[in-house]
Amino acid sequence: MLTGREQLPSRLVRNLLDNAARYAHGRVAVTLTAADGWARLTVEDDGPGIPAADRERVFERFVRLDTARDRAAGGAGLGLALVRTIAHSLGGTATAEPPGRLPGARLVVRLPLADGG
Repeated sequence: MLTGREQLPSRLVRNLLDNAARYAHGRVAVTLTAADGWARLTVEDDGPGIPAADRERVFERFVRLDTARDRAAGGAGLGLALVRTIAHSLGGTATAEPPGRLPGARLVVRLPLADGG
């Protein structure tokens, strides 16, 4: 069980999945594990990915990596900023990591478990 209000983790997951679905060519993988008192949620896609130089910047408000995108096609640039804000408010972290099983973006959220699990 996670700490925090139920709506916050739900919004965090929804934003991660919406982001992955927006950029995926056709595949999204979600992994949830629990160990050492932490839940680890990994969301990967087979889209264009996040360049290493931008992996921190994508969590800033209003950041869209492709400047040619308009709001309708690329979003407002708030989804991942909200993910990180929610993760931090729940005592966790949100990071963009190098690709894993799929060649695109790999976003990882770690949140403390309420029972120390």
